[in-house]
Amino acid sequence: MRTYLVVVDETQEAETALRFAARRAAKTGGSVRILALIPPSEFVQWGGVQATMEDEAIQRAEALVTSAAGTLTEESGIRPSITVRQGDAVSVVRAMLEETDDVAALVLGAAAVGPPGALVSHFAGVDAGRTPCPIMIIPGGLDAETIDRLS
Repeated sequence: MRTYLVVVDETQEAETALRFAARRAAKTGGSVRILALIPPSEFVQWGGVQATMEDEAIQRAEALVTSAAGTLTEESGIRPSITVRQGDAVSVVRAMLEETDDVAALVLGAAAVGPPGALVSHFAGVDAGRTPCPIMIIPGGLDAETIDRLS
């Protein structure tokens, strides 16, 4: 089965990428895997404080992907698989691509204005020729109607 891997966060470009991936999966009989990233935690002198901070980050990420999955299911009828991982974004995405052999494309959203984010810069730059699947970069300035038409 064709699976579109989408990295989600709280940005508009992530929503754009998710919408595109959902529409594409619906049209091709595929599925969507949502990946939420939790940044590596910084060392805090008191372990209890650090554990609380990490727990809050996990809860935020889980709430984010649950909301995204609900929206995806309502709009396209596709029930996505969800993965939440902690670590460096590039390393986590690269590991996901190496571990998972059913990913048809990595779908990333590009900001409508300003420089590209770390994932777009990395996978469209340094690692562009070494990924095991195509990379789809969805422009953040596209409206919903255009995304639906293009997907």
